[in-house]
Parts: sequence; structure tokens; C-alpha cells
Amino acid sequence: MDPSPLLDERQLSKLKWRCRRGLLENDLFIERFFASHASGLTVSQAAGLEILMDLSDNDLLDLLLGRKSPSADLDRPDVIEVLRMLRVPKS
Repeated sequence: MDPSPLLDERQLSKLKWRCRRGLLENDLFIERFFASHASGLTVSQAAGLEILMDLSDNDLLDLLLGRKSPSADLDRPDVIEVLRMLRVPKS
């Protein structure tokens, strides 16, 4: 299977805009995520991130802090991968 292609600059810009949140704690996770991973973000990872952005701020924060595990509809490889990337900064 071919790896997912990288996002181009326009796609990345749109994704960053889409990821703006109302809760500062979520924004901090997301800013760190983009600072670490923006240059190598794939289309598949972007799709997982889009799904997470459909959550309410409180539900997203619960996932980011590990207070909750992804529910059945979020238990997908792309979402799980991005959630891991959001939780742990790239070293």
C-alpha cells in the first residue's frame, strides 16, 4: 500500500484554520502538534485530525488528556495515530 501523500501548503493552511478551538487547553495541544508535525503531515493524518475537530471542546480535551478512550466511531487508525501525535510531541 502506498503511503498517504503529504499535505500541500493550501491544504495545511485550511486545516490549521479548521483546528482553531474555543478552549485554550486544546489550542495549546494543537499549536504544539503543528509546530512538530506540520511539515510532514499526510492526507490520512489530516483526515484523522478533521474527525477529532468535529468533537466538542470538552470531549476533545478528555481524549487529549487520556481521561477517555476513543469511542467506537473514533476507533480508526487515522484518528488513533493523530491522537497519539497530539499527546506526545515529536522529539
